[in-house]
Amino acid sequence: MLWIKAFHIVFMVAWFAGLFYLPRIFVYHAGHADGPVHDQFCVMERKLYRLIMTPAMVLTVGLGLWLAALEWAYLKGMGWFWVKLALVAALVVYHLHAGRVVADFARGANTRSHRFYRFYNEAPTLVLIAVVVLVVIRPF
Repeated sequence: MLWIKAFHIVFMVAWFAGLFYLPRIFVYHAGHADGPVHDQFCVMERKLYRLIMTPAMVLTVGLGLWLAALEWAYLKGMGWFWVKLALVAALVVYHLHAGRVVADFARGANTRSHRFYRFYNEAPTLVLIAVVVLVVIRPF
């Protein structure tokens, strides 16, 4: 079980690296609607999303569910665990939305400003703080 937990944490770190970096790219990309810089941002966003973030998300969630299955008798009655699952589900939705933003930029259809993406960038940080507190403190 410790190996599963170790790899769950490794892939979670990789996923969050992408969740932190991709919206930062969006901030800069929002100022370059066309030209070679736009094209370079499109390549960076697509590769980060498809080759790093999405596999890391799938492995994080898959290994997390495996861990939960191994400890189900304990976890099913823990309130913090259900809140954590809801937050992970919200992160998956955020991840999928970020993929839609990648596609919008690639089509030249982005309508949001760099200011929007500066705030958009903060959501994963808030969720990470909440999840770490829930898992370490287990407040309820």
